[in-house]
Amino acid sequence: MTSTVIANLQTLIGTPRDGALLRFSLGNEYLKIGDAHNAQLQLAEAVARDPAYSAAWKLLGKAYTETGRPQAALEAYLQGIVVAQKKGDMQAAKEMTVFARRIQKQLETDRSS
Repeated sequence: MTSTVIANLQTLIGTPRDGALLRFSLGNEYLKIGDAHNAQLQLAEAVARDPAYSAAWKLLGKAYTETGRPQAALEAYLQGIVVAQKKGDMQAAKEMTVFARRIQKQLETDRSS
């Protein structure tokens, strides 16, 4: 299922407006409709285009979590924390720290089971 918003954003891919913000927006819209796989692809592209985009790192971690890739989610959150701290975006850093800790605990539990 593709929303009208996603369809409109997709028309901008490959144009001069194609950039980290467009890919972030697409990823966010895919998450809203429950398509974490396509969200992950778009958000990975967003951080590739702008590695200092802390909000994109946060959503990328969420997308990885929703696609059942906890280790990738943890890595995205850890990178996002570094980026957010460098930018002074302490709220995003705090949120990603909470998410990263939850994943670390779950991974530790899974290993010990």
